[in-house]
Amino acid sequence: MHPSRLQIKDFTYELPEDRIARYPLPQRDQSRLLVFRDGQLSESRYRDIAQQLPAGTLLIFNQTKVIYARLLFQKPTGGRIEVFCLEPDERYAEVQQAMLQKGSVYWKCLVGGAAKWKEGQVLSLEVNEQLAMKAAVAEKREGYFILELSWEPAMTFAEALQLAGRVPLPPYLNREAEESDEQRYQTIFAKEEGSVAAPTAALHFTEAILAELPGRNIDTGLVTLHVGAGTFKPVKSDTMEGHDMHAEWIEADPLVLQQLIDRLRRGLPVVAVGTTSARTLESLYWIGVQLLQNPDFVPSAGVAVPQWYPYEQETITDPITALEALSDYLHRHKTNKLVTRTRIIIAPGYRFRVIKGLITNFHQPQSTLLLLVSALVGTAWRDIYDYALEQGFRFLSYGDGCLLWHKELN
Repeated sequence: MHPSRLQIKDFTYELPEDRIARYPLPQRDQSRLLVFRDGQLSESRYRDIAQQLPAGTLLIFNQTKVIYARLLFQKPTGGRIEVFCLEPDERYAEVQQAMLQKGSVYWKCLVGGAAKWKEGQVLSLEVNEQLAMKAAVAEKREGYFILELSWEPAMTFAEALQLAGRVPLPPYLNREAEESDEQRYQTIFAKEEGSVAAPTAALHFTEAILAELPGRNIDTGLVTLHVGAGTFKPVKSDTMEGHDMHAEWIEADPLVLQQLIDRLRRGLPVVAVGTTSARTLESLYWIGVQLLQNPDFVPSAGVAVPQWYPYEQETITDPITALEALSDYLHRHKTNKLVTRTRIIIAPGYRFRVIKGLITNFHQPQSTLLLLVSALVGTAWRDIYDYALEQGFRFLSYGDGCLLWHKELN
């Protein structure tokens, strides 16, 4: 069955409020780890994850960094308007370019209390004597605004957000961000600024864990997917056909492509840390496929992987061949980084080309993230989640996690 005909009601479960982790554990690597392999469930902790991975495994992490996307502006009359920065306007070629703008920038934003923002009004936000920021509506679009944000003194938009913004905690935590969240809602890999939500599976990893990996001949690689607010967007349609998957920026360099090709040639497992890494890796495969099909294909132009593209292809391309095509493309164009966008939706019926395993948190009912988990492990997702609930695992962004192996390996 084509995934567009899947009914979202088949991917629900009861999640009690007291199972949602409102705060992280004091020590990142002490979170519990539920392991699903060979059709069996076992328990461990992230601190011992190296013992759960076969020798030769390649772990891929998302190195995106969460920006302080929540801004609280003031109207001339004194009322407050909250602005949530989603992503750069299309006029910027990539997220990093937009983050480095000085003085002003155009940004896609959600506006809380937009009806109270009169046409032509300019909002203001001041941070002591360090920063003065203004917001004006450049354009109103369906579901969001394009705002012109300007500030003084001269600094990058990244620096301005650091001073003026707040950590954009997920709405289901139902609390305001605290000082501790500034450090705990970032992974230790966070480098490329642009996400409005953390790649939460990697929140559990510490330098102590990484130090143990070489002894097990386990390598690590890095990709980037800037997580958008769409990751929290509920599926409101009865079937997936009515759900528009959000586009997100991804980045990958020749080094990680070579790491992937090497592992696949040797028949060693690639494990994605987080659904964002999984979507990025599988998207890289489909970009390579398109390069093989069409020599004139330009990955950086628009959305490189449309939502249903993988399900419309009849020819099966070897993953190594596809990734080599992408690697050759970067080499021929003398570029050290692929920057593009993907709308790929991974749901039951999807055939994984790159990853064999996934490290991830426990996700919301009726979410696209749960669909991805189901695509990997099949109907066993229910057994996994039932067990986690019965055994008191903590759910969602600050909760515990699981190591899941592809159903073909079970």
